[in-house]
Amino acid sequence: MPPPSATTRTVSGLLGLAAVAGGLLGLAVTNPGPAAFEEFAAEKLTELASEELCRSDGLPLMAQLLIHHCPELVRSQRKVLGRLAREHSRRYNFGLLSLYRTRLGGEQVLPTWRIPRYDALTLAVAGHFLLLTAGESESGSSTP
Repeated sequence: MPPPSATTRTVSGLLGLAAVAGGLLGLAVTNPGPAAFEEFAAEKLTELASEELCRSDGLPLMAQLLIHHCPELVRSQRKVLGRLAREHSRRYNFGLLSLYRTRLGGEQVLPTWRIPRYDALTLAVAGHFLLLTAGESESGSSTP
């Protein structure tokens, strides 16, 4: 079999370059924006709040007496939780992907009860979100 000609190598190289450029353009176009992040955060925060607040020791006794359907109450606040996450997040947009740094909580609600501070780092790429780190923190800083 004869070796490939210079023209064949050039065409192959250009096709390869076009494929890489197309892939990068595809990533840039599918980089999820703040509205998509708000939806993602609403879902995650609804799950987290239900787990934390609706267990037997999640709320102070007085609140438990007033709230009879905790999971339904938390689910009804889904949009509010998403908007709260969006407002307390900072987006680092790198074109092909984004990182969202979220810091929520820490407020004193009742004299004996403070909302836990929650920090998260989320990767947004190719139309999807991946929670890289998440959890409660002791940090006093409220800057997103």
